[in-house]
Amino acid sequence: MKTIRNLLITGIVVVVFTGCQEKVVDRYLVNVPVYMDRNEFKNAVKVSGSTDIVRPGKIYFKDDLIFINEALKGIHVINNSDPSAPVFVSFIEIPGNVDMAIKDSILYADSYIDLVALNIADIHNIHEAGRVDSIFPYSLPPLTEENGLPMGTVDANAGIVVGWETKEVEEVVNTGNQDFPVLWEGNFLAEDTYAGSKVNSSGDGSMSVGIAGSMARFTLNGNFLYTVDQSNLKVLDIDELSSPLLIRDEYIGWGVETVFPYQNKLFFGTQTGLIIYSIANPAAPVYISTYNHVTSCDPVVVEGDHAYVTLRAGNLCGEATSQLDVIDISNIQSPKWVQSYPMQEPYGLGIDGRTLFVCDGQAGLKVYNAENPKNLVKTAWFSDVQAFDVIPYNGNLMMIGEGGLYQYRYFGSDSISLLSHIPITSQEKEGNR
Repeated sequence: MKTIRNLLITGIVVVVFTGCQEKVVDRYLVNVPVYMDRNEFKNAVKVSGSTDIVRPGKIYFKDDLIFINEALKGIHVINNSDPSAPVFVSFIEIPGNVDMAIKDSILYADSYIDLVALNIADIHNIHEAGRVDSIFPYSLPPLTEENGLPMGTVDANAGIVVGWETKEVEEVVNTGNQDFPVLWEGNFLAEDTYAGSKVNSSGDGSMSVGIAGSMARFTLNGNFLYTVDQSNLKVLDIDELSSPLLIRDEYIGWGVETVFPYQNKLFFGTQTGLIIYSIANPAAPVYISTYNHVTSCDPVVVEGDHAYVTLRAGNLCGEATSQLDVIDISNIQSPKWVQSYPMQEPYGLGIDGRTLFVCDGQAGLKVYNAENPKNLVKTAWFSDVQAFDVIPYNGNLMMIGEGGLYQYRYFGSDSISLLSHIPITSQEKEGNR
């Protein structure tokens, strides 16, 4: 540890004599946590005027409204009654938000360690209706600036860590003491947070439950909300919509990243495989089977007897080859590999009947005819966009990526065209506002 300390010392060493005992003051730079008082944190959810999209995350759709997560800051609300001309409505400020799901008029969202329930019945008068304290694992936000310096000690009693700032700190040590100050070793948000997260979705024509993208960690079924973190599945009873009640919290595996609901089943994308649970009894999910693959990041969508899984290599996702896997789930007890298709850096995906959409990161949006899953046919490729996740619905494809929100009109897999684009605001512009 002596070598590490010497690398961080800023060049000032002060010797202090107290009686006959010699002390040494080390001064070094460190990323110090920025706290929000717990009471302030619990009152931090509020609605402000519409604001630019800067760092988009998850996407959600319900009743002609699109909800886009602004990473760790809140949710943009967009009126999409005319997909060719979407209009910003408002921005819901939610510290630490990454995921969301909506049933009827209640929007559920994570806020660092808490779950908040927001009443959106009047989209111009959104307000907090309920909260479940400390339901999620304590996770730290990513460093504001990748400066190579360590994270400073976190005091769990000081409040909620909402950011970082670089400061010079002092440590008084006895001569010969070679121990570096204790640094936080808990969970923190991975580089994949904004392309997936590491935070340890009627008769009048309206939708009771909204639609999430494939990167979601929240989903709904009947009167139950399901959330996943890196290893645990939480089941919340939402019979009283504004008063979620945690009724189950169980370990289901390591590296769980996404959840996709389909025909009374939950399909979990993990870094090591696809895990399938039955929710025939929604209050008590039951394990069915697992399809294992090499270590990689892995969202999933399902249509009929096939599951489609994107495997992304590199960084924290493993060293596997990036690809799209097609899995036969006709025998749900024994999923089997069907075919693989090479990709560059795939993220989310979506399917509508026999039309499959794959977000291949910097390689763009790819559209396939999935009539024969053993022989997918690429029918369109938008290589000029960075694609993160999609929601296909009634011939309208909503796609989020580094370039903002894109919407396309499609008729099967053979005809797709751009309808509208809401660009993001660059980080440089954000800093000047």
